[in-house]
Amino acid sequence: MKEFLVGVLVVVMALVLSGIGILLFPLLLVMGMFLRLALGLIILLLVVWLIGKVTLYLIDMLRKKEKKSV
Repeated sequence: MKEFLVGVLVVVMALVLSGIGILLFPLLLVMGMFLRLALGLIILLLVVWLIGKVTLYLIDMLRKKEKKSV
C-alpha cells in the first residue's frame, strides 16, 4: 500500500510540475524575446564602438605617417 501511495504521489507531482511549466511557457517566451533583443542591442553597440575605435586608430596612423614624410 505504501508503494502505491508513493507512486500516486510521484505521478501527481509530475502533473503539477508540468502544469506549472505550461503556465510559465508564455513568460519564458517573452523572456526569450527580451533576451534576444537585449543581446542584439549589446552586440550592435559593441560593433559601433569597434568601428569607431578602428577608425580613430587608422586616422592616428595616417597622421603619424604624414608627420614622418614631411
